[in-house]
This record gives sequence, C-alpha cells and structure tokens, in this order.
Amino acid sequence: ATAAATATELIVRSLPLRVLSAGDEYVVSDLLGHRSSEFSASNIQKVIATPTSAGSRTQRKSSSALMMLDRSSHHGSKASIGASSHGNNTNAASGSNKRPTFIGSTPVNLDSSDGVVVTSAFLPVHLHRSDEGNWTAEWDYEALLSMSTHLRVTRVGTVKWRGWHGNTGEEGSPEGGVPIHEREKVEKCLEPFSCVPVWCSTKLFGEMYNGFCKGVLWPILHNVSSLYADGSTRNSANNTDATMDTASSQTSFSSQYTECCMDDIAAGPVHGDGGKEAQLWSAYTAVNRQFADVIVQCFHEGDLVWIHGFHLMLLPSYLTRRIPMAKVGMFLHTPFPSSEIFRTLWCREDLLRGMLNADQVGFHLYEYARHFLTCCRRLLGLSYGMVPDSYGGYNMAIDSNGRTVSITSIHAGIEPVILGHILNHSQTFERYHQIQEQFRGKSIMCAIDRLETLKGIPLKLLGFERFLQRRPEWVGKVVLIQIGISAFERGDDYVKTKAVVIEMADSINRRWPGSVQFQECVESEMRLQQRLAILRAADIALITPVRDGLNQIPLEFSFCHRDATTPQGMSDGRKRGICIISDFASSSRIMRGSIHVNPWKIAEMANAFDMALNMTIEERLRRVNISSEYVVRVTAQRWAHAVLLDLKGVQKNEDVAQYSGAGLGLNYRLLGMDKGFVSLDTNRVAKSYKNARARLILLDYGGTILHNDNIDNIQRFQMVKQLRKPSLPTEHLLQNLKDLCENPRNSVFVVSGKERHSLTKVFHNIPNLGLAAEHGMFVSWPTSKVDSKRKWETVVPNKDTSWRTVAVAIMEVYTSRTHGSYIEETEMKVLWQYRDADPEFGYIQSKELEDHLSNVLRNYEVDILHGGVEEGGYVEVRPKGVNKGLLSIHVINRMGKLKKKKFDFALVLGDDHCDEPMLSVVRQIGRRMEIMNSPHQAGVSLPQLQVTSFDIEEVAEYVTPNIETFTCTVGKKPTAAASYLNDVAEVHELLEALNKISTRDHRFYSSIDLRSLTGIDSSGSTMYGGYNTSAMMFPDVKSSFPQGKGGIVMNQQSVQTISAGMTRSMSMGAFKTEPQKKQPVSGSLTQFLGAIADEEEEEDDSFFF
Repeated sequence: ATAAATATELIVRSLPLRVLSAGDEYVVSDLLGHRSSEFSASNIQKVIATPTSAGSRTQRKSSSALMMLDRSSHHGSKASIGASSHGNNTNAASGSNKRPTFIGSTPVNLDSSDGVVVTSAFLPVHLHRSDEGNWTAEWDYEALLSMSTHLRVTRVGTVKWRGWHGNTGEEGSPEGGVPIHEREKVEKCLEPFSCVPVWCSTKLFGEMYNGFCKGVLWPILHNVSSLYADGSTRNSANNTDATMDTASSQTSFSSQYTECCMDDIAAGPVHGDGGKEAQLWSAYTAVNRQFADVIVQCFHEGDLVWIHGFHLMLLPSYLTRRIPMAKVGMFLHTPFPSSEIFRTLWCREDLLRGMLNADQVGFHLYEYARHFLTCCRRLLGLSYGMVPDSYGGYNMAIDSNGRTVSITSIHAGIEPVILGHILNHSQTFERYHQIQEQFRGKSIMCAIDRLETLKGIPLKLLGFERFLQRRPEWVGKVVLIQIGISAFERGDDYVKTKAVVIEMADSINRRWPGSVQFQECVESEMRLQQRLAILRAADIALITPVRDGLNQIPLEFSFCHRDATTPQGMSDGRKRGICIISDFASSSRIMRGSIHVNPWKIAEMANAFDMALNMTIEERLRRVNISSEYVVRVTAQRWAHAVLLDLKGVQKNEDVAQYSGAGLGLNYRLLGMDKGFVSLDTNRVAKSYKNARARLILLDYGGTILHNDNIDNIQRFQMVKQLRKPSLPTEHLLQNLKDLCENPRNSVFVVSGKERHSLTKVFHNIPNLGLAAEHGMFVSWPTSKVDSKRKWETVVPNKDTSWRTVAVAIMEVYTSRTHGSYIEETEMKVLWQYRDADPEFGYIQSKELEDHLSNVLRNYEVDILHGGVEEGGYVEVRPKGVNKGLLSIHVINRMGKLKKKKFDFALVLGDDHCDEPMLSVVRQIGRRMEIMNSPHQAGVSLPQLQVTSFDIEEVAEYVTPNIETFTCTVGKKPTAAASYLNDVAEVHELLEALNKISTRDHRFYSSIDLRSLTGIDSSGSTMYGGYNTSAMMFPDVKSSFPQGKGGIVMNQQSVQTISAGMTRSMSMGAFKTEPQKKQPVSGSLTQFLGAIADEEEEEDDSFFF
C-alpha cells in the first residue's frame, strides 16, 4: 500500500528527445525511486540504511520501476518512443508490456530482471563511524552513479571514509582508510545498498590513484604533456616565501606524491621505463586485477558490466579472460587526448587494448570519441566505421580482431528532483539570502574550481582585471566570488596555483577594493547544498578551464535559475541566469544558451563579462530558456539508461566458443572467431592424407611457406623499387615440396601474388609442381619436365590493357599529393600503396582514389580493390574476375579431368586476406559434401562475415562425397579457415611430416595399412579396386610368413570375431608383443610422426611388399 501510494504521487512527464528523430520522446520519472527514509537537505546524504531494511528495499525497487524508459517504434524507419497522451504516459510509467519493434533487429529493453555490475574507483556512498564503533552509510548524491534504478544493480569500488583517497597513514588514522579488523562490519553496512567494497592496500592504491592516475594519466588525458612534471617550475615555486608558507601546512599531503609526479623516465625493462613510473604502473595493474577478482564474484550470467573512469582502463582485459561472455561497457568521464599527446605514454598500446577488450566504450562528447578512434587507427592500425545497431539504425564501432567495439558519445546530466529538494530547503534558502545581503546592489559573478592549473583560474582573473580596466563604470557594482577547492592530490601544482591565485586576487583588490572574494575550502565543505546556495545567489557563473571533462556546475547553475523567465522570477529585477563557459569544457557543447569563450584570449574573456552584464532582456531570456530546457530534459537517468540500452544491444554471441584469447600479459585480447576455429589437428590431417588416393594441396607463398617480406614497410618499399632482393626459400623447403610432388597421388600448387618470373626462378627445378602467379591470373600446370622456362596460361582473358595507362596516370596525381605513398606495378595489376602515409590522410585519399578510378574505368573489364587496411592499405586495379577462389575452382576442374580422379583430400594453407577466397571455396566444398552425407547439418551455416560465397556446383563431379577438407591460416586471427597454425615453422613441420607418410607409402604397407586401404569380403579375401587380391598376392598365406617368436601366429579360421565386435581376417594375424624400449619425448610434430613411423617399421618388418 505504501509503494502504491508513493507511485501515485510521482510526477511523470513526457519530454522530447532532440537527439532522436522528430516526434520521438522519452518517458522519464521525476524521482529516483522510493527510499526507506525521508529526504533531508541539512545533510545531503541523509538516507541511512540498516541491514534490516529488506522491506524498504523491496518498496524502493518496485516504485523505481517507474523510471523505465520505454522505446518503441512502428514498422517503418521513423521511431515513436513513448507517447504524448496521458494514458500512454501512465502505461509507460507502470511498466506496460508494450514492446518496441524494429525491422531486422531484436528489440532491446531494460527491465527489473536485468542485472548491472557498476564499477568505479570509489563507491557512491559515504561511511560514518560512531564513537561506539557502529558504522552507517549514506548515498553520495553528488556522485553520478548514486541514482536509484529499477534494475538489479551491484556497485563495486573502494570506500571513502574521512575523505580517504588512497593517501597512506597509520592504522586508524584518516589517511589509513577503514581499519582492517572493522572491514567485515563495513561490508554488512553496505549490503542494503548493494555495494561491494574492494579492499586494497593503502600504499598500493595510493600509488595507483595519486601516483599513476593523477600524476601520469590525468595530465595526458587532458591534452597536457608533462604539465605537472616540470622540475624547474617546482623548484622556483618552492623558493618563494609565500609558497613555502603554504607548503608547510600541506606536508602530509604534497610531500608524499611530489616524487610520483617527477619526470624520471629512463630506459629499462618495464615498458621502456626503469624509473618511478615502472612502480606506479605495477600498482595500476595490480589494483585493476583486484577489481576484476571482486567483479567475477559478483557477476551473474546475463549481467551487464559497466566500468567508469580512467582508473580502470585495464579492467576489461582482465575480465575477458574469466567471463568472456559478459557484455562489458566502459565510460570515461575525462577528455581523451589527441594521438600526438597520447602516444607519449610508454604504456599507450596496453591502455588502448585494455579499453578495446570492452564491448562498448563511452565518452561525453564525440570530440573525445574521435580522438580515441584516431589513436586506435594510428597506434594499433585498426579501422572503424558505422555498423547496424539493435534499433535498426547504425552506430560507430571499431573493428578489433573480428569483434566490433561500439563507441557511444552521450553527455551526462543532473537529477533535477534531487537539486529541487536541496534548493528549496530552509538552510539553502537562508545561506542564499545571506550572500545576497552581503553583496546587495552588486552583480555577483561566481566560480567554483579546484586549485590546479587545468582549471584556468589565473586566466579568469586576468580577464576580470582587463574588464575592470576597460569598463571602470562597473567598479564597485560587480564582485567575483572565487571558491577554490583544495586539490592536495595535485602536489606542487596545487601549491603553486594557490599562491598565484592569492597574489592575483590581492593585486586586483589593492587597485579595486572588494572586487574579488577568494575563499579556499576542502571538498567536504563545498558539497551540493553549499554549492547550490552560492549558485542561486550568483547572477553569472564562470566556468573557464583550459581543459575539462564532465563538469556539472553549469548544469546546476542553469537549474537554479530556470525560473528567471517567469514573471515571479523577473520581479526581483536581477539580470541572472547566464553562464560563461570555456570552449575547452565538455558542457560548452550542450549548453547552447551560454556565452562561449577562449580562456587563453584575455580580451575575449573581458568582452564576455561585458556582454553578460549588459545583455538585453530578450537575449538573456532566450539563452536561459535554451539552457534550462536541456538541463530538465537530459537527466542523469536518461543518460545512464541510454548508455545501458546501447550496451545491452551490443551484438555479442553468448557462446564462449565464439571467442578466443590471444596474447600474453596486457597484450591479451579477445578475438571473434568461428565456433570451430581451433589449432590444426595434425593427427587427423596425417590419417586422412595417408588414406587418400587423390590429394589437392594449395599453398600460399609469402607468409605461409616463406616468411613474409611485407611485414616491414621499408623492406616492402625497397623490393618494389628493386633496391632489395626478396627472401628466398631454403633448400630444405624446396626439397620438401619436391618430395610432395613426386607422389603421384598429390596435386600440389603454390599460389602467389608475385609475378611469373619470380616464381619460375624459385621453383623451375621442381617437377610436377603447379604454379599460380598474380593471385591466379596466370597458371603453370604441373609437368614432369624441369625447365627454366615454364608454360603459362591466363585464367581470365585480358586482351585490352589500355586501362593501365589511365590507372597509373590517376595514381601519380594522388601520389604527388600524399606523402609516403607510391605506385607498385606488376605484369597484370597496378597498386597504389599508402602504408607509409599518414594513416588517416592516406585512408581518405585512398577512398577518393577508389571513387575516381571507379568512375574513369567503369567501361573497362577491371576490378578495383581496396584492401590491406590493417597493414597500411592499398588500392589495386586488376583484370576482372581474378582471385584465388576462382583459381582453386579452375584447378580442381582441370586436374580432375587430367588425372581422371576425384579428389578425396584437400589441404589449403594461407595467411592473409588475399588467401581468404581460396580458403572459402575449399571450405564450402567440404561443407556441401558434408550436407549431402548428413542432411541434418544443413541448418548449420559457415561464419558469414569471413566466408565469401562461390558457385561450386561445377566442381562437384571432381570431388568425392566423403572428401576431407582442411583449411588453415597462419596465425590466430579472424578468417574463413577452419583452423590455424601458429607460424611458418609449423607449416614447414607439417609438410615434412606429410612427406614421411608419403615415403612410407612407397616403401611398404603394414597389415593395418593394408586393411585401411582395402576392403575384405565375407570370405576374408581382400578387395582392392574391385578385384580379389588374396589369390593373386598371397597364394599360400601360411607359408608366406615365418612362424615363431617375432613373427605372426596365423589363426585357422579365415575370419575371427574379436573383442569390441570387430572381425579380424587371416591377413591380420595375432601379434605377439615384446617389451617396448623407452622412447624419447618428441620435441616436434616431425619427431612425433617419425617416431610412429619407425615404431611401425619395427613391428611390421616381417610383413611388407
């Protein structure tokens, strides 16, 4: 009944969401949900929970369901979200069963059954300990993640007590955090809040938070390199009397972390650094691992994991190892720097890979997301673009190792209801009037900033001084209230900034007394209630950082003055409600009604002050309306729900087998793989190869049987310009290929993108080896003659080559415009390589070139390909229809006709995207034959993202129904192949092992081999090729074999039943076993198969032919 009564009191509004299509709406509750106690603004975190409040939690959970944001659409491209009528609002608020419908996608909703593990460096609660030792907890309403929700939320993080932020101290002191012996009490206290603490060593967490996060990452993420690590500035600041006096009172804070901020990078074994940063980096990784341990314990199948803050950028890497099926999202509340700044970090790749192991990465602005995408492109070589989302639209995503990592950019808001309660509280109202009375008759400007360089306080004071110089009529009529929050974690930068601000404020006041009111306070003294009182009393708010992430002060100020446009609000005659915001603050992109300034331009700052004070009433009201509308419409709940909807809508297969891990340590990354993608089963290959009668072997050249020359850009360029000779295969490899080709059952082809003369020069002395050059444009069929001049055929007619002149002329224009690009010409194709160009500019130019060539060459029989982006990229023009997939079909048809046999074995080895068509064809052939033999397998499809479809009907008559196909790529990566080998050395090892089997086939057959190659009729006679071989080959079986020890004891019956229901013919006999010698452990596949061959030779030495 209580919950129902509360539900009726909730005010539900239908608010337009401008970021969606026209007419779309969100239905959002105005309350965070029912709580177990009354709200009190005298203490902003006054909701105290006890372990016995289970009933209250149930009420809160039920009424919180009113916050649901229901998304729905009709069968069309235009979505309709929520409804405008009162009845529809009621249905949405009460959790209506109405579900959204999207064309070609699954609807996504969040309801009470969904679980979310929200992780941040600190839990959004405040702890209190009484003198009797009792612990109580309160929500920290200022924390963005403290909002209530209808979802099943578990919050994970460290706890704040007495303002602890990782600073070290003795046990029980404010610097020491929660005492160890009382942690169990704290855990029980946090249970009603669904908060799970992470207990870290105070020293370890201090090195992570204050040392690495604040000392290393913070300046880099704010696009400032070595800002806090200037030793000369530190020394000069310490030499001033004012700074020394201030620093003496902050010894317990700044002295601990000054060393952490020192720029002492030196060459060493840890990420290129052997100085203090190595220790801080170790602490950062250790704390991230501890968070992962706690999250795994709290995780339930199907839960979403939402990580917040730059403190935990490595956490997704640790989670994907242990819960790869979980959907992991990460949201950064700081800016993200440009690639030129971010690349100065020695751990840049590790941090990027850590973030990319999440399924979704979020930022407050697209500007930050764009910098992140650029870093991934430039530092990791990854590509990005738009991919379909769960709502029938498209979303930005990065292609990372076969996975798509969704990129979200949604700015967070505030909670108007909480602010409304506090703003209307008597204590807030009283403080607001005190400030008004203190500065009666003056226009009040206010600014609330942390005392650090990035907040730009000195620039603000310079602008205010310039304004008073140019507008002396405002002297005595305007006052600037500057609140400075102590930033002890900033160390010497805090000390220096404070000294500069005090000196500048005193200087202005000496010239114009009372113009600047500067006051420093600790963070606990400037909580939401005190802040709102100042903002409500002020007429103009100044937010002028030189670089800033999420800053809710302009949103709070606009909310405080939302009534400035009403007749009652205008009755006081104040010109209030205008924000002056720096262009470098994230809120400047969303607060369109504010005045935007460049804080580095002092004259522009002064003009902004003048504009805000002398603005017309109509202009001021228009700006206030714009800002207030956004603040009320885009709330923190709406932001969280939108991000979580995107995270839940991420297309991720819940089958763990679809993902595979690769890499060691922080280089670990999750790869999107086919479910059956495993290491090549060499035992199965050997067995199938041994039993096959017609074998097809297709081998790529560079990167597969020979180490790739294309890995190094310099080597590639030197080879194209003929400044360096290409790598050549070893004599051992050539001998292995020669031995394979000597077996009449084998049809071996080397398929390469190189030119004909290059392949002829290397393989001209190997008989019966087929060659394919230029990705299948030219084919040289196997021949027993060894000649330096081989005969070549063209697979695709290419009579008109006039397109080459046109293509080269166009490419030369783009080469002159794109530094680092060059043209590569072969006999039948032309490539424009931009692997050495700027990654982004090169890619843009390649798209332009691709479009240009497509228009000019549309009347020619050519294909224009854009590939190899992950390796640098190229644009290629070649005759139409040339690829290794069509070549493999052509080879099967031709060789099947020549040998008049059907292939029952196929092995295809490749290594890059050029080999994917060949791998696709052979895999589809094997799949087709598998379906013919087992129709129930028709419902299981090949991975659609990798396998290219080909028409394989024409090769059906040249393969057996039971053909065994083996497609393999070199290296573990997304591919059309069914399996992989780790490197070129393993390819050589496999070829050598196959040769051993071929050699045994030519020398002898054991009785087991004979049985596998022949059939046995009902009389025990062997059938080979349809003929009875018993009479021809073994007229007198008993006399053909020696008797006695080591020989074969023949049974009198022609067929004898043995255990397991099998039959044994006279040709098999019964072996007498001898004690076996101890065999050495095989160190490689070749040794292993060789040991098997030698062992069978010893067993079968009396039975061979």
